[in-house]
Amino acid sequence: MLNYRNELDKMPSYDGVEKDYRIKMNANESTMNLPPTVEERVMNRLALVTLNRYPNEEYYSLTNQLAKNFGVESNQVILGGGSSEIIEKVFHAFGGAGRKIVYPQPSFSMYKIYAKAAEAEGIPFALNDKFDLDVDAFIKTVQETGANLAVVCNPNNPTGNALTVAQIEKIVASIDCAFLVDEAYVEFYGQSAVKLVGKYRNLMIARTFSKAYGLAGARVGYMIAQSEVTRMVNKTFMPYHMNKLSLVAADIVYQMRDEFVPRIQMMIAERKRMATRLKELGGMEIFPSETNFLLIRLEEAAALREYLERLDIGIRYFSSGAAGLENCLRISMGTRTENDEVFAAIKNFSEGIR
Repeated sequence: MLNYRNELDKMPSYDGVEKDYRIKMNANESTMNLPPTVEERVMNRLALVTLNRYPNEEYYSLTNQLAKNFGVESNQVILGGGSSEIIEKVFHAFGGAGRKIVYPQPSFSMYKIYAKAAEAEGIPFALNDKFDLDVDAFIKTVQETGANLAVVCNPNNPTGNALTVAQIEKIVASIDCAFLVDEAYVEFYGQSAVKLVGKYRNLMIARTFSKAYGLAGARVGYMIAQSEVTRMVNKTFMPYHMNKLSLVAADIVYQMRDEFVPRIQMMIAERKRMATRLKELGGMEIFPSETNFLLIRLEEAAALREYLERLDIGIRYFSSGAAGLENCLRISMGTRTENDEVFAAIKNFSEGIR
């Protein structure tokens, strides 16, 4: 008899099955591979990697580089398999039986799963009908529930909107539990709370190389916090949990991050352009976004998703089970050509040409 862990069968799971769409705009990935100069240097460096040794040197090379850039000590930086692994470890560090974790809803779907995996009580805090976070009410919920950890995704996925740094500081200054800010999309927003880390011992900032830097396949993320926090969270990781190949690629990418600035600016411009064009079509609500994607709502969302599927265009559809996201679609930004084709398809759909 196979005796699995109690309630494992009740654990929610993340649907990671992906289709190789002709135009893939469903996962908020970068639509382009690395810039040619960056790719060349990465490949040259990978050719020199020795795989018979554990990745100590490569791990600390990247942490030191990140620490120098953010003006912190290297022991204030933790690396992980994307920011997602880091978030999971933070939930594990501050969770446990009888403990509570507060997070917005709708937001990153893994918060609910990680809270359950940490055997903590996940407490979703509902955003309003415009997906704004009521900061005062959020603080009150964290305080009244006696939460051990509070989390916000800023800018928020999948809604796209963002809190100001002043709002983040108001939250962290008003609560006495751990506070994690998930900044997976911050490069598209330009406003980070990372400078507050030195002021607040309960603040943690998680980031990723997956979105703006096009390393979704390498799985590299990082967290910045005060050293007493990183020391404890580090205890939740397995030894040598990062691999050399990913670390080397991320190290080169971060050294050459200025090469990505034009691409980031292009994505922001395309997001604004697509938002304007979609609003002109009418019949749908386009939510404000500070990310590399747009969230739209329309009555025929399911039908539009099916129509785009037939054209081999992948977007993210939220079913009726996604609280607050009924009739919503999330569209990642692609190249200008890809965006034009997606817009033309949506326009045809709205005009009844199917």
